[in-house]
Amino acid sequence: MNMDKILEIAIERDASDIHLICGNKPMLRVVRELVPIEEMDELTEEDMSEMYDYLVRGNIDQDEIYNKTKKLDMSYVFNDIRLRVNISSSDNVPLATLRIIKNELPPYESLGVPDIVRRMTYQPQGLILVTGKTNSGKSTTLNSMIDYINENQNKKILTLENPVEYKHHSKNSLIVQKEVGKGKDILTFSEGVQNSLREDCDILVIGEIRDKTTMEAAIEMAESGHLVLGTLHTKTCAETIDRMISFYEVRDQASIKYLLSALLKLVVSQRLLKGTEGKLVLVPEVMVVDNVVAGIIRKEKLSVSEIEDAIQSSLDKGSIGLINSLAELFVSNKITLDQAKAQIEEKNIEILNRTIMQLKIKKGIG
Repeated sequence: MNMDKILEIAIERDASDIHLICGNKPMLRVVRELVPIEEMDELTEEDMSEMYDYLVRGNIDQDEIYNKTKKLDMSYVFNDIRLRVNISSSDNVPLATLRIIKNELPPYESLGVPDIVRRMTYQPQGLILVTGKTNSGKSTTLNSMIDYINENQNKKILTLENPVEYKHHSKNSLIVQKEVGKGKDILTFSEGVQNSLREDCDILVIGEIRDKTTMEAAIEMAESGHLVLGTLHTKTCAETIDRMISFYEVRDQASIKYLLSALLKLVVSQRLLKGTEGKLVLVPEVMVVDNVVAGIIRKEKLSVSEIEDAIQSSLDKGSIGLINSLAELFVSNKITLDQAKAQIEEKNIEILNRTIMQLKIKKGIG
């Protein structure tokens, strides 16, 4: 097995991910499509052992984690290009998924992230979340926000990541990046957040808020006068609120709703679709937490439809509904109508059609 060759081909073909699974040829994900490296043989169990040794390189801590949990998250550098690596197991044979991290972040303006997100980075304190499913571009958006702050503001930025993906260098701001995990800079996200209170940072970036302990620490940090940026694996803005509240016992939910309504400033929920030109297109939903949204969060029973309606009624404050994003992308010929319809529930198809008609009239399109 020639791992160097696989990595070289993946980089040359501009793949986002590499999948190495026993019994299959090495597979690349290129603009959302899975493509085999045809010139290579199917991978054997022996190949998979070689792959494991190649990536872990005798690191005792990583080997112990994998043997104990049968999963391992790590970073790897090949020819000055960083890779985010996940090794897991199937039929007691290792398999790997490698994400290629581009050395150069795309310019913030080229991502398709709404301008309100950039403007909200000037908030002195509070919580800003970037959410979406796996492979929705959360890390790229988050790191582009960090880069923008780094260039335009004079702050101390502390990041907690597992693993560290983009390597930032201090510009107008001072940046400290910490890798989370056994044998790394800090053991857990929650410990990293707790310690950040003593590190005199202005902005804390949490690579992933995945449990109640980290959530509580992030809220405490925001409460103490810091700006906290983080990511969550949720599909919509409304689902994000629901997920955050569900971290807590029912008896504690009223108080956490009150805190969230005061501290949460912005949620960006994003998806990536393969556009009509063959490139990935960002579909953002943005919720600016104004008085109306804050009031809905504080209610005893959270209503998803109320949050969606509140986003729609706050367009003048920078909020952007999912349907509006899809309609705009369709009218701009960036995605097809079928793609737009596939992203929403059947009951909202008529609203999408109406929004498209209104946009066409506004733009003078026949």
